[in-house]
This record gives sequence, C-alpha cells and structure tokens, in this order.
Amino acid sequence: MPAKINESIVTQKDPEKITRELAVKKVEKVMEEMKKRLPMWICGADTIIAIDDKTFGKPKNREEASAMLKEFSGKQHKAITSIAIFRGHDKNIDCRSVSCTVTFAELNEEDINWYLDTNEWQGVAGAYRIQGLASCLISKIEGSPTTVVGLPLREFYVMLRDNGYPYGS
Repeated sequence: MPAKINESIVTQKDPEKITRELAVKKVEKVMEEMKKRLPMWICGADTIIAIDDKTFGKPKNREEASAMLKEFSGKQHKAITSIAIFRGHDKNIDCRSVSCTVTFAELNEEDINWYLDTNEWQGVAGAYRIQGLASCLISKIEGSPTTVVGLPLREFYVMLRDNGYPYGS
C-alpha cells in the first residue's frame, strides 16, 4: 500500500539525508495507519536527483520538468535512493542509501518537448523515468539502473536478507 506523505516538508539539506528522511516517513505513515494490525514487513523508498549542489524532486508542472531536463542536458548527476524496512517482530527500521551516476546526452528543445509530450515526467524525481522512453535521453549510467527507477533491487534483496526476511518460507 503506497503511503502518501507531504514530501515538501523535509528538515535535511543533504540529498542522501533527504531521501532517508522521506523513506522513513513513508514507513512511519503506514505504521500509523495500521497501528492496530502492524504487518511483519513494511518498505518505504524515496529518490532524489542531485547536481551542482542542487536537488531535484518531482516537478510540479511541465515548465519545471522542462527546466530540469535542460539542467541535466549533457551533464552527469547523481540519483540517490534510500530504502527503509520495518521489521514487525522487533519494531526496528533499517534505512540504507544507494546512489548511481547518470549522464544525459545533449538535449535540444525538440528532444525535451518530445519527452515532455509522453507525460512520463509526471510524479517522478528529476522529471524522467529511466525504465521508459527517457532511456533514449541517457548516454551512460554508472551503477545500478534500478537505483534511478526508485528501488535498487540488489540492495533491497540484501537488506531483506540482512534483516531476516523468510525467503522460501
């Protein structure tokens, strides 16, 4: 069940700390909503894009999305995802962060408008979905592409394993 939280209220400035705070807040929101019957496991994740001491979350509108894509054009940026896992048996929350480097190709106005017309930019950090048509805009990724998608699968598996998730039970 996706937990909706107000992502604009963050107390941190560092991109990794922002994602960690939001991932934990998502887990806590589900815990609050299910306080009478807490599940054994809850997962929350959040992703942010960072470039030149600036952070980029979800764009509010097409103009903001366009500005983000122009900012990324021909440059490298970091995609940072934090995952928080709640273990019901001891009520512990483990939170870890992963980052990767994404290099955008040089984009012209036609490239940006074509991508914005797909509407894939809506509701995602940095105004692009690497698992969709935005892959046409990316020239290189260093690290796991699933980090950019918003759930770094290898790290998620390791976290579950480290926290005693009962695989095969």
